[in-house]
Amino acid sequence: MKPEIRIGYGWDSHEFKRGIPLKIGGTTLPHPKGLGGHSDGDVLLHALTDALLGAVAAPDIGTLFSPSDSRWKGADSAVFLAEAVKRVRTAGYAVVNVDSTLILAAPKIGPLAASIRAHVAGLLGIPSDCVGLKAKTPEGMGTDNAAIAHAVVLLEKIAAKPSGPRKVHK
Repeated sequence: MKPEIRIGYGWDSHEFKRGIPLKIGGTTLPHPKGLGGHSDGDVLLHALTDALLGAVAAPDIGTLFSPSDSRWKGADSAVFLAEAVKRVRTAGYAVVNVDSTLILAAPKIGPLAASIRAHVAGLLGIPSDCVGLKAKTPEGMGTDNAAIAHAVVLLEKIAAKPSGPRKVHK
């Protein structure tokens, strides 16, 4: 018997590099550097993807979308997240809510948080008030040239739909 709820955790990190756009949560942010990675380097979507996959005991993002596979070079990370959501649904679960923390020196996420949350909510098919997003600076950690994301997801078992006509008891 499958549990009624499941929790998944994921994290990711990428180094800032010049000459590429900065994408976090599927949103392009104004900043002179983007995040290097085999795909678009979106640390938040990568962490969420791994959290969703982990919650249903599926293979991780690196196994499903290998960095050595040229098909994923520069890919939009929303593709990875969509596959994870599909696997969650196939396993019989729905996303209830997510909570995430970004660790980066710049840009400031506060003024952009509402639009990032709304975009992530749309990708997951949940209300934006079910998407938590916090940002912290890496004070003294020596990671000023990187962005790190942590994500936790809560899944709920989808109620089975009754098959055939329902009997009415009086």
